[in-house]
Amino acid sequence: MSDLQKQIQQAVINAMKAGEKERLKIIRLMTSSMKQIEVDERVELDDARIIAILDKMVKQRRESISQFKTAGRDDLVKQEAYEIDIIQEFLPQALSEEEIDNIVNQAIEKTAANSIKDMGKVMGIVKPQIIGRADMGEVSGRIKSTLSSN
Repeated sequence: MSDLQKQIQQAVINAMKAGEKERLKIIRLMTSSMKQIEVDERVELDDARIIAILDKMVKQRRESISQFKTAGRDDLVKQEAYEIDIIQEFLPQALSEEEIDNIVNQAIEKTAANSIKDMGKVMGIVKPQIIGRADMGEVSGRIKSTLSSN
């Protein structure tokens, strides 16, 4: 069992002891998603894979929030935002704008990228460093704008 899995299991126990039903529900949803992948793929998850799963859960909730805002469902927006807060407790610290720019610029220098055609090479270097710590769509946009300005 990975360190992150142990941390999540401990959070389940703590939420049960504290009687935090909503928090417990969200953490159990996280463990359920992890278990489903373990069973489906017959693998033991490492921290990197768990971070990818949690990152996907956050992304789904962000999409739901935008749809709920469009529909005027503020109650559901609050619920989804609360779920994001809980899930993000288990993700690595988010990168600042400056840190993202530094990683992107280093990857561009490393690959000697000079056009949009080289974006795949740059993403290949950037993605492992950023996954779970920044929105990949936003990072992709930054890479595009940097490469197109060259």
